[in-house]
Amino acid sequence: MDTVILSDWLAARLDRTAAEPVYRQTLRLMQQAILTGQLPPGTKLPSSRTLAEDLGIARNTVLHVYDQLTAEGYVISTTGSGTYVADTRPDTAAVNMRRKPAVASVDKEDSTARETTKPPKRDLNDLSARGRRLIDKAGVSAKQWGAFMPGVPDVAEFPARTWSRLQARLWKEANPDLLTYAPGGGYRPLRRALSDYLRVARSVNCTPDQIIITTGIHQSIDLAVRLLTDVGDRAWVEEPCYWGARSVLQSSGITLVPVPVDDEGLNPSEQDLQQPPRLALVTPSHQYPLGMVMSLARRRTLLEYARQHNVWIIEDDYDSEFRYGSRPLASLQGLDEAGQVIYVGSLGKMLFPGLRIGYMIAPEHLVDTFRTGVAELYREGQLMQQAVMTEFIMDGHLTSHVRRMRALYGERRQILIDAITARFGSELPVMGDEAGLHLVLGLPDHANDRAVTAAAYDAGVIVRPLASYYSSDTPARRGLLLGYACVPNDKIGPAFDTLARVIEQTALKAPTRAA
Repeated sequence: MDTVILSDWLAARLDRTAAEPVYRQTLRLMQQAILTGQLPPGTKLPSSRTLAEDLGIARNTVLHVYDQLTAEGYVISTTGSGTYVADTRPDTAAVNMRRKPAVASVDKEDSTARETTKPPKRDLNDLSARGRRLIDKAGVSAKQWGAFMPGVPDVAEFPARTWSRLQARLWKEANPDLLTYAPGGGYRPLRRALSDYLRVARSVNCTPDQIIITTGIHQSIDLAVRLLTDVGDRAWVEEPCYWGARSVLQSSGITLVPVPVDDEGLNPSEQDLQQPPRLALVTPSHQYPLGMVMSLARRRTLLEYARQHNVWIIEDDYDSEFRYGSRPLASLQGLDEAGQVIYVGSLGKMLFPGLRIGYMIAPEHLVDTFRTGVAELYREGQLMQQAVMTEFIMDGHLTSHVRRMRALYGERRQILIDAITARFGSELPVMGDEAGLHLVLGLPDHANDRAVTAAAYDAGVIVRPLASYYSSDTPARRGLLLGYACVPNDKIGPAFDTLARVIEQTALKAPTRAA
């Protein structure tokens, strides 16, 4: 491509009406021409004045483009001689030392019909074994809002004006200490406020020093696993359990041992007990996803077993603030006298998920270790956000917001249960509705809850299949997780009518027998 063709080529591709500035378009197009070989190494570029006149743009614009191309190594400028395309082609010898030659092909966009190497096809085989397992079993949803997305609070009810006022005041002061990294496990005033709150609300036994601020439960679990386990160690997980926690453990190379739950919570068999794990991950106050509460006898048994066999217990207390008809239950950590329990929680369920402030309570003898670990691995920050959260708690806004949302979510829960009863009576059981932000709607054993979920999604309703929370391909129960917290009262009935039609069409038909 000579300089005249370059001017014509650029002129034909510049869009004067686009939002992207002409400078950015010109730079991008010239980079493309150099990378594809349309401007081969050694090509002399037209002078800035000439190119500006040919394109009808300011000379300064072209000068800025040439300066950027020079800075990024695309071209070489020589005083008195001009600007030339640099040779940025890969070192063939070096490339061939590392891989076999690729199949040659002809680049149809190249007017010289030069030969290029076809890029290798990329797929899941490029991932590590644990990477493939993570992606293959991923439970994350493309949509995070709407009927009936489980586990999502109503962010529209968050007192944004109050938060904004507190935040504006702190930003006005602009304390430099709040704009740097977060050493020592997080903002100390927040750790002190959380310690006071958790002692009252959750019967947690801790000092401010034991609290480590994280970005959420996932990071808290990840930190504990990295510091307390090695690849290949065994971990008890509830069967079924939260897919996100399972993914964190598996990605760290932990061998999962699914332990069934019954009406009293985690119920290890004799075989399980004979092989103590390195850690156990439990949701004793509101099992996720089925909703049962671990009995006091089971709690004491688990704590004693952990003490005798040096098992770490991670207590995931994700939504215990929202109980309907009874007070929140005391934590497992509050019963721990041996320092075996690591308590993790999040403020996102109470306020809004995007807040990304979580916390963990480390046993006293591990405090310094966990502080160092969180700083070394994640380089924590967000001190300004943590300072706002502190003011929010200290001024009483957190307590009043939780109280108000508990009442609102209780109303929505009842509206959904009434809709289920009106449509299906006792044909489909409701489980795990005593607390939290979701309930489980049971389906017949022959139903395919994954197929129901897909059909509901196509109809505009989001649910999660209970099967995806089991490690086995043949789950013990079939059902759907329905979140009601983020659905306005007047939208619950119509949305459930849509879901009910899907259930009737895909799950309640009697299975056909093979001839």
